[in-house]
Amino acid sequence: MPAYNAEKYIREAVESILKQTFSDFEFIIIDDCSTDDTWGIIQEYSKKDLRITVAKNERNLGISATRNKLISLSMAKYVAWQDADDISLPYRIESQYQFMEHNLQVGISGGSLEFFNEKGLLSVRKYATDDELLRKSLFKYSPVAQPAAMVRTSVLREVGGFDSTLPQAEDLDLSLRIGTVSKFGNLGKVLIRYRLSSNSITMSKMRENIKSTLIVRKRAVKLYGYNMTLPDRIAYVVTGLFQYIPTRLIYFVFNTFRNS
Repeated sequence: MPAYNAEKYIREAVESILKQTFSDFEFIIIDDCSTDDTWGIIQEYSKKDLRITVAKNERNLGISATRNKLISLSMAKYVAWQDADDISLPYRIESQYQFMEHNLQVGISGGSLEFFNEKGLLSVRKYATDDELLRKSLFKYSPVAQPAAMVRTSVLREVGGFDSTLPQAEDLDLSLRIGTVSKFGNLGKVLIRYRLSSNSITMSKMRENIKSTLIVRKRAVKLYGYNMTLPDRIAYVVTGLFQYIPTRLIYFVFNTFRNS
């Protein structure tokens, strides 16, 4: 779990992992040089639970570099993402572990997301479960919900982790590289409650994310060997047009386009 100025929600995020039905895990949390009480909170948890290891960056490295550091510290067979403001449902890790153990060709798995904010539930975003179907939509949306991702550590090290030079969409870039050496897979149920807030990256950096997404998809064709069909090209152009939509409408328009 990478954490930066997460004191408001990190307790809830950490508790959601500690309450998992699957208990045999290592839980690594890195504070990315926060200026609030994030470091104190995670130290408190590490003293209570021996499964928790904490570290603090001497300077702010950003989420990609911090995630790569987390990957390098892991000794587990699988790595599961957990953001410091999201909530993993109790069965999440056990469900994904069993899925990965029974689907050896799958390198990365995820599941559905339940979006919520201070006022309550907003919507549920579902993902196809089959590799073939997911590949048909690669240029329309990410094959795996990154907040709910679990990845084979061996595959992560094979493809090289996150590209920290990308300002956004580094998770999509990683997924596409993973897709060159293994299959995608998703569980057909909600695994994560994904928090949307007015100051979240999702809302404040949406246009930057769109630009990075276009760069990554172009890279997928030029460097990773993916092919664009005519519908893929149309999806690429439509994604670019999202930059010119008022920010408050992008989320709604994207979901409409994604589900079309």
